[in-house]
Amino acid sequence: EAIDALAVTLERVNPNARALSCDLLNGEWELLYTTSASIIGANKPWPFRPLGPIYQTIDVPRLRAANRETFPFFNAVDADLTPTSAAAVDVKFVKFKLFGGLIRVDAPAAARGALSVTYLDEEIRVSRGDRGNLFVLRMHDATKELPRKGDDDDDEEKGVYEA
Repeated sequence: EAIDALAVTLERVNPNARALSCDLLNGEWELLYTTSASIIGANKPWPFRPLGPIYQTIDVPRLRAANRETFPFFNAVDADLTPTSAAAVDVKFVKFKLFGGLIRVDAPAAARGALSVTYLDEEIRVSRGDRGNLFVLRMHDATKELPRKGDDDDDEEKGVYEA
């Protein structure tokens, strides 16, 4: 409750209410706090929960996002974004990557959500999901992008991954 109250305080003074048109949104963000039980694995037995940092990369020019767990399983999911306002998107998950990408599974059509950016500055992002979850993130790498195979003719030179 204390973190939610702090988030509300930040949201009231959001310097970038039009987050989708702000370059500060792009890059890789480290998750610091969330109320989402599914993301932190709260309903999973302890050995199956993500123990290391969790990251989310947002690439607004390409309308893409990726969530990435680290230790111990290195699972990830790629998503396509559809803007619904100046600071919100619908999220359509595209591909799940398990065990560092050893297993790749197309996301079911029902794997969807929505996300609103309610506070954004150079270091901190606060977002709220369509299920009422709160996300607090810290900028980790502002240069990270999400190109996919087929975006450019010189994909191999740029280290482009296949979704």
